[in-house]
Amino acid sequence: MILDQLIGFFSSDMSIDLGTANTLVLVKGKGIIINEPSVVAVQRDKYGKQKILAVGQEAKNMVGKTPGDIEAIRPMRDGVIADFDITEKMIRYFIEKAHRRKSFLRPRIIICVPYGLTQVERKAVRESAMSAGAREVFLIEEPMAAAIGAGLPVREPKGSLVVDIGGGTTEIGVVSLGGLVISKSIRTAGDKIDLAIVDYVKRKYNLLIGERTGEEIKVEIGTAVSMEEPISMMVKGRDQVSGLLSRIELTSEDVRDAMKEPLKEIADALKDVLEVMPPDLAGDIVENGVVLTGGGALIRGLDKYLSDIVKLPVFVADEPLLAVAKGTGKVLDEIQLLQQLANE
Repeated sequence: MILDQLIGFFSSDMSIDLGTANTLVLVKGKGIIINEPSVVAVQRDKYGKQKILAVGQEAKNMVGKTPGDIEAIRPMRDGVIADFDITEKMIRYFIEKAHRRKSFLRPRIIICVPYGLTQVERKAVRESAMSAGAREVFLIEEPMAAAIGAGLPVREPKGSLVVDIGGGTTEIGVVSLGGLVISKSIRTAGDKIDLAIVDYVKRKYNLLIGERTGEEIKVEIGTAVSMEEPISMMVKGRDQVSGLLSRIELTSEDVRDAMKEPLKEIADALKDVLEVMPPDLAGDIVENGVVLTGGGALIRGLDKYLSDIVKLPVFVADEPLLAVAKGTGKVLDEIQLLQQLANE
């Protein structure tokens, strides 16, 4: 026991927001020290043996541009683990990069996981962290971490509703008295919105673009509601009729039209949660509104779009991209809250 306390004193406890799009690592006392894409570049030899070439931003820069023997893999897809082996290597890489420790200093690690993760996947995540040198591993769910990071009163006997729109999933959670009362996870989020933009540009303009370009369009000119003064950007790709390289001018109205279906799916999921809300908690939500977190919360006008549909006030959290990571960071500082929230 005394040895364990000494090890804990010298080691740096840390939390990991294991996202479909980005992985954020926060070290106790230092804040967020890593914020990189959840991408791993792998080279395969003729015997099928894998060699990790790059992880994070360096690997993302290779997406869509690699030769035949190199593949840029996103091991998390739709909020779940699509490739166990690569996910384990990615977790180990981020832990070792963040915690350049002596061999006897083993950190306690909190890993934030999507609400819909299976027990098998939870075990794989936990074992990955343990094999990378963790002393203890706790898993907490994204809606709870997002609510804590957004500054909501999660331990009070009042309902708070958070919508976390990530890369692979949208996580909706109603939090009260330190627990999730209602949770819903749908596989409609940033990635699906990017693909909707790619499909729209192909359908309307016969222009083939990649997912990375779709994401750039969403960030630059994406909007959920009509803008008084539409904005536009030049988009380059390959004309699918002539086969030649081409460019078009895409407007924010085009992108709003492209994103209509996935945004409606998110709004419908929010309505589903509201429809099964216990009456007492419903009163709290009417008073306090809905808080948006995650990268999707940055889409222009999304708060107004959802507010018009559910007839409730909708707010974007401060630094929505960092809400989940900040939430796990707060949990790191409070061992009682950690033990209460951890899904063991």
